[in-house]
Amino acid sequence: MEVNSRCCQEKPQPPWPLLAQPHAWQSLWRKTTQFLGFLSVKARDVRVMKLYLIRHGETVDNVAQLYAGVRDSPLTVQGVLQAERLGRYLRTSEKPVTHIFTSDLQRAVKTAESLLSAQPEHNETAHLNFQRQPILREQDFGFYEGKPFYTRQRDSKKPGKDTHRSQHQDEPGFQDVESKKSMMARTNTFVAEHIQPLILGNCSEQKPVVAIVSHGIILSHLWRSILGIFSKNTVALANGLSVGSGGVTTLEHLGGWSNTGYLELEITYAVVGTVVQWKATEARAVASPKSPVEADERYPLGLPSTFKMLIKTVNGKDHLRGLKRARGVGSSQYDEGQKKIESFFKKTKVIEGE
Repeated sequence: MEVNSRCCQEKPQPPWPLLAQPHAWQSLWRKTTQFLGFLSVKARDVRVMKLYLIRHGETVDNVAQLYAGVRDSPLTVQGVLQAERLGRYLRTSEKPVTHIFTSDLQRAVKTAESLLSAQPEHNETAHLNFQRQPILREQDFGFYEGKPFYTRQRDSKKPGKDTHRSQHQDEPGFQDVESKKSMMARTNTFVAEHIQPLILGNCSEQKPVVAIVSHGIILSHLWRSILGIFSKNTVALANGLSVGSGGVTTLEHLGGWSNTGYLELEITYAVVGTVVQWKATEARAVASPKSPVEADERYPLGLPSTFKMLIKTVNGKDHLRGLKRARGVGSSQYDEGQKKIESFFKKTKVIEGE
């Protein structure tokens, strides 16, 4: 039998010729780790913005239980103390605030100024970005401005205000309360003109910390306007955060705001490598509102799904722990002539605050 000598002399070939080359395994390992590293970086989120939605401090009309929407009710002594506490709390718990937007009503402005004065002296950014915005005013209660709260009548299923309205709406000079549609038009416009540009303009630059000081009802609408620009399943509650009955709630209704209570939000963007890439053409249109949009309303575009929002705190009040109320004095209007409020209480008998 003849044997093919050429066949016997040839060396067997490896199944993958590439691996037989010098340093082939090292090359393959390097490429594999680069790919795995790409996957891990792709899933990384970086913070774009920290956002605080803050209600003003306690007012004279709050204590008197009067309707105060556009009515310019001043802060009480207790309200100023609350605002000062919040300013110090934000200074020690977060990077310096870079932008402060406030309603132009004095109860919001004074609260916002307390936040500003608590900032580090070298923080010129917050001073340059302190804006009074009439669009952030509270709901206009019309006929009810300055009037006491109306309780529900026992024999009626309507709220006391609705019953009272039906009795007086035909009177001369009656002015109805501002509609929800009007308030949403205001908050949508504010988000489109101020919040969205900050989010989209700071993906790879400064990471702003924004404080918005306003009023309880309009803040609820502002929250819904902000929520509306995020894609489905990109908004989440922080671990351990329990809101609503039994810890269950809809994102649209997170609850109310106590005096100087705040909603803390963190907005992030998914980064590939070390470069943030975003194009204006990626913006999606938010679903049109059910009712026609106000003529002067700017409806914001939705953000790409690469943007996420984490709800970190709902009605935050940690800054109010241990705050006392002076008996009889805490509910009175704050006097600008007082040198230092807290020194005013050193020898004053106190009772627990609300």
